[in-house]
Parts: sequence; C-alpha cells; structure tokens
Amino acid sequence: MKGATHEVANPPRAERAVLVGHAGRDGADLPRSLEELARLADTAGARVLGSLVQRRGAVSPPHFIGKGKLTELKELAGGLEADLAIFNDDLSPPQVRNLEKALDVKVVDRSELILDIFARRARTRESRLQVELAQLQYMLPRLTGMWRHLERQAGGIGTRGPGETQLETDRRIVRERIARLRKELQGVERERETQRRRRRREFRGALVGYTNAGKSTLFNALTRAQVFVEDRLFATLDATTRQMVSPERRRALLTDTVGFIRKLPHHLVASFHSTLVEAVEADLLLHVVDAADPDFHRQMRAVEGVLEELLETPRPTVLVFNKTDLVADRDSLAGLAVEFPGAFLVSARTGEGLAALRAFVWEQAAERTIAATGARAS
Repeated sequence: MKGATHEVANPPRAERAVLVGHAGRDGADLPRSLEELARLADTAGARVLGSLVQRRGAVSPPHFIGKGKLTELKELAGGLEADLAIFNDDLSPPQVRNLEKALDVKVVDRSELILDIFARRARTRESRLQVELAQLQYMLPRLTGMWRHLERQAGGIGTRGPGETQLETDRRIVRERIARLRKELQGVERERETQRRRRRREFRGALVGYTNAGKSTLFNALTRAQVFVEDRLFATLDATTRQMVSPERRRALLTDTVGFIRKLPHHLVASFHSTLVEAVEADLLLHVVDAADPDFHRQMRAVEGVLEELLETPRPTVLVFNKTDLVADRDSLAGLAVEFPGAFLVSARTGEGLAALRAFVWEQAAERTIAATGARAS
C-alpha cells in the first residue's frame, strides 16, 4: 500500500555476562582459562562485561565461592546490569540454586555453556540427537530446582503433593526421552558402521585437535572440500569424510572431527562417541595444533587426554602445527621443529608446508597397502 512503512524488528539484546573463576581449580592457568571462557561466552552470543576471581581458600560447598566474594559478585553484577554469571567450573545443583537466589541473576557453569554452544551449532540429525542426549543427562539431576516455586515455608499437610508429583513425572519423561535418544543413536551408529566397513579397505586419516586450531581449513586445503569455517570455537560438530587423491590417482579418506577443549563435559564425549569413533578407527591421526597460540602446550595435553579416554589402543599419530603464517618470530618455528621432531609446520591458509604433509600421508597409505597385500599373500 502506498505510503506504508515496514518496521524492522530489533534483534534480541545479547545477554550481559560476568565471568567467575576459582584459582584453586586452575592455578596459574586461570587467566588463559578465563580468556577461553570469554570466547565461549561470545560464541554463545553473550556480551562479557567483567570478571571476578576467587584467589584464596577452598571451594565453598554452598556457593562455590566464599561469602565475601559472593557479596562482591552481587555488587559487580548489579552495577553492570548483568543478566547472568558464568562460572568456569561445573557447579552442583544446590550451588546453582543458592547462587541464583543470592545473586538474583541466571547462573550458568562451564558445561552448560558448552552444551548451549553445541545446541546452537548442531546441524545434522545425528549431532542434534547427540547434543539433546547430553543436555538431558546434564539436566536430570538438576530438575529439582525447576520446581522451587512450589516450595512451602511451613511443614505438614499439603507440603509435598504437587511439587513432588510433578518432579517425579518430569524425571520419568526425561528418562524415557533419554532411552529413546539412545535407541535412535544406536540406529545412526549402525548406519555409520556400515559406512566404515565399506571404507576399511582404504587408508583412513582423521584430523583431531583443539577447537579453533584450523582443522577444517586444513581439511578443505587437503581435500578441496567446502566444510564450513569460522574463527569461533566449535564451528564444526559433524564428522565429515572426503577423498584425498594423489597425482597418481591413488585415494585416501580423510575425516574432519569435532574440536576438543579443556574440561569438555563428559556427557558430550559419551554422546559424540559415534562421531569420534571415526578417529578411533583411523589408520593415522593428524593432531592439528595452533602454532600461534601461546597456550598450545596445554591444548595439546587436553586433546591427548580426550584421546586416551576414547582409544583402547594408541593410534599412529603425527603432529601438524598449523597457522605458521601467524607466527612472527621465525626462531619460534625453528624451536618447534627441534622440540617436536617429525612434526609438520604448515599454514592451511597460505599452503606453506602442505606438499610435504600430503607426501607423508601418501607414503603412509602406500605402506598400509603393501602391508595388507603381504598379509593376504601369506
């Protein structure tokens, strides 16, 4: 209609967050850990306004942090008009309830934040099932807090009816949903197993590494795939497999896997087992490390810890230091070559070092083919 105007809806305001860490849990690593937590919050869509650190004392059972820090946190959150407090460690259900009551803001722990990011990033049916299963397993012991609006001050008759009944009903519904999700994921796992059986005759490599180490960019460079790439944590959740084709037209399969992180929620590792098994069964693991990150040693240990949890027997592994184009000090790169002999120094963005990495993969594939041929002949 002439003269009509169309109002554009304003995007929802980003949640305003304050971060909370405890030095007793992270020690000297706390600054890096809080920096990572801020990146996780940004990935989840929150705006970080400030942070607070408990530097002394043990963890407080009621509130995780001590009374003095609790008062300080309440004043900080109020002054910044924060909507939520994000804790760098897992909190017990009673701690979450006590903190929300004391602070009058939403309280989220590290695992819940990571689960939220995975829920936002899940694209395929499999990853959505995996994330929902992990979320429900996380939620189940925390259902009690959802019914605190039905609590009564006085004891006696009428105090235990509606809340308790509804709580038990919810627990039953959640348990039934968890059972259905596990059954659906078993079906997906059977489909994946069929695919893996077909692939077992071919050489298989898998990219593993800390989130945002550049695995997907490297995967695209090696296979000419078009996997989604973004400079944020957990840009890729789904395992993607593509062919590498040599100049002699030999083929190998390469899989891009979900990134790891410190304090990765156990429920997520368990739920994503069918995805991560691609790495478990690979003939060669390419452990991709961000050479430009000052914290790469700790990131490597975090990845190795998850792999130890997943792998019944160690797999052949080679280190690939990516993002060398972002390392200004070339002496540092020379130091990496000395510290990690046999590692590859590459830049997926510029192509530096990729020819040597490709040649190594083809060499490994050829050796496997020769070994398999010899085994059949004998």
